[in-house]
Amino acid sequence: MTRLMIRDFVVLKSHLDPAAQAGLIEALRPVLKAAPPFSPQTPSGKKMSVRMTSAGALGWISDRTGYRYAPQHPGGQDWPAIPDPVLRLWAEVTGLERRPDCCLINYYGEGARMGLHQDKDEADFSWPVVSVSLGDDGLFRIGNPTRGGRTESVWLSSGDVVVMGGPARLSYHGVDRIRYKSSRLLPRGGRLNLTLRVVT
Repeated sequence: MTRLMIRDFVVLKSHLDPAAQAGLIEALRPVLKAAPPFSPQTPSGKKMSVRMTSAGALGWISDRTGYRYAPQHPGGQDWPAIPDPVLRLWAEVTGLERRPDCCLINYYGEGARMGLHQDKDEADFSWPVVSVSLGDDGLFRIGNPTRGGRTESVWLSSGDVVVMGGPARLSYHGVDRIRYKSSRLLPRGGRLNLTLRVVT
């Protein structure tokens, strides 16, 4: 494992070995079945290129009424619990006893991307956000606490973990593109990104 520091983002390259990656995928299968991924809209009505779902007490959603956390899936059911292997990973990389309220699961298919954004719908920004990459490589772009200025990019591969805390917590970041079918972890290709957040 290699530890990189990029603008206060802690990037743990190859933190999860292939067996651990496969174990996380198996643990996520019941979540994806109980809360099927959906294609959200931005408040302006534009359809996002990623598909998403969540696990935990709260899930992140977006539609014409805005960005927010909600206690239920758009289908009306409660979100499933965050799987234990995911919670253990959170504790391992953060050292925190406080558990996350939400595990947002984004699926990037061929051509999907995520524009530069801040994670700022939470109540307390002193808690870190943990990002876990599974499947295809994604080009992760890191910006600044305010829009504009120089950015830096790093390719995230399956098994990489990023911890965004301290000064990095409110920095803009996004995914410019993926290398579709660069990994064999997901049979149909694509990238799963888990982001673990303390919401309340």
